[in-house]
This record gives sequence, structure tokens and C-alpha cells, in this order.
Amino acid sequence: MGIVGYVVLGSTGERVNLDGRECAQVSQIARAEIPQNLKFIVGAGQQATRATIAEIKQASAAGADAVLVITPHFYRLAITQEALVNHFMAVADASPVPVILYSIPDLTGIKIEPETVAQLSAHSNIIGMKDSSADMAGFQETVALVPEDFVVLTGNGTVLSTALRKGARGAILAVGCVAAAQCLEIYHLVAVGEVDKAAALQEKLTPLALAVTKRYGIGGLKAAMDLIGFAGGAVRAPLKPASAEAQAEIAALLDELRNESVFKN
Repeated sequence: MGIVGYVVLGSTGERVNLDGRECAQVSQIARAEIPQNLKFIVGAGQQATRATIAEIKQASAAGADAVLVITPHFYRLAITQEALVNHFMAVADASPVPVILYSIPDLTGIKIEPETVAQLSAHSNIIGMKDSSADMAGFQETVALVPEDFVVLTGNGTVLSTALRKGARGAILAVGCVAAAQCLEIYHLVAVGEVDKAAALQEKLTPLALAVTKRYGIGGLKAAMDLIGFAGGAVRAPLKPASAEAQAEIAALLDELRNESVFKN
């Protein structure tokens, strides 16, 4: 298995910094460019359930095959696990396309607990979850609690190898935008039982994954995309572009990963 689709308007795609018109435009342009044989997933999720449903319907109209729906989080103390169940059940009931849960507690402060995922997995229109935490014990528990046909994905490139060994069926990764070959190689190595080789390649991937997420954020990822020949583009204020020092570090990490990959012939 290789790359099976694209995600737009996720956290890496700066969805929260775009207005509704821009989100619609991104979805429409992306759908026109993405081959029909590849999945097209659109990020969605507002603070209110009704607004989330409206956004999902817009994504569906633009041609989304599924939606990646982030947890509400602004009124954090009120977003209990019960509130999450009620929210996602209502969203799934109203969504014209399948729903993928999105748990990214580093940004939201809200985690979808394994028991909550298991409860939500019973809904026929909730087909999986992207877990962007590094909580591997919780990840493994989630995998154990959900049905076989419920797809649990990792969204954290620093734990890709471990997550795959603990039952992840795939990944949606920021670092995958600039190191897709290495991410795929880790996937295939784990699949054939070459876990030591996968772990060795993970050690080389992790510094870059950290640099384009936690260390330098979206500005760092866009700089990395520029460095490999893509068009990373500008970030929206108040985010800042990567500094010259950050760009130099990212360039060195890209070179190291390219030149010293354990799977290189």
C-alpha cells in the first residue's frame, strides 16, 4: 500500500486561519486536481455542533469522500467525554459523508478517550480516528476496543513506527508532506515484520518530524516544502515564517534523512 489519498484543511493546512470562502475554494481546487482513484478528505469542525454540520455539508458539496472532524475545545471545561459523544453522534447523523474523528490534544487540550472512541465506533457513519497524540498506551487501548473495520490512524510522525506496531492502519502526517518515501518505508517495514529496520529509520525521521511540527510549526513545514521543490507558501499572521537558522537546520535534517536512510541501496 502506498499513498491512498490527500487531506486538505487539517491543522497543518491552517484551516483555522482561513475564512469560509477560502475553505470552500481550497476544497474545490483540490478536488479538481486530485485523481478520482485517490481519497479526498477534508478537515472540518467548529466550536458549535450546528456550525460543524454546516461546514461538513459544504465539504461534501465540494466532493469530499470523508471529513476529518476535530474536537470542539474553546469551552474546555464543558467538553466532557459525554459532550463529545453527543457532538459526534449528531455530526455523524447529519453528515452526508463518512466521519473520521480527530484527536489532537496538544493543540486543543481535548483528548477523545479510548472508551469514548469505542462508543462512537458503533455509529455506522463514523469510520475511524486520527490520533495525533504520542500516548501509545491509550492508542493501543483504542485499537483493542474498536471493531476490526474501524480504522485507527496516527497523526504523529515521531511515533509512526510504534503506532503501526500497536495497530495503526495508516497515518496522516505533517512530515509526510516532505518525507513521504521514508514514511511509506516505515509502513512497509513494519508490515513485513522488519521492526528493527523500521525503528532505525524512525530514529532518522523523528528529528525532522519534530522540526516541522513542535519546534518550528507550520512555518517550518512550509520552509521544508520549499526546500524540496514544492511551493510551501506564506503563513498567516500571527504565525511566522521559519527563520534563516530554522531553515538551515531543516535543510540539514532533510539532507541527512535523504543521504543516510537505512533502506538506501
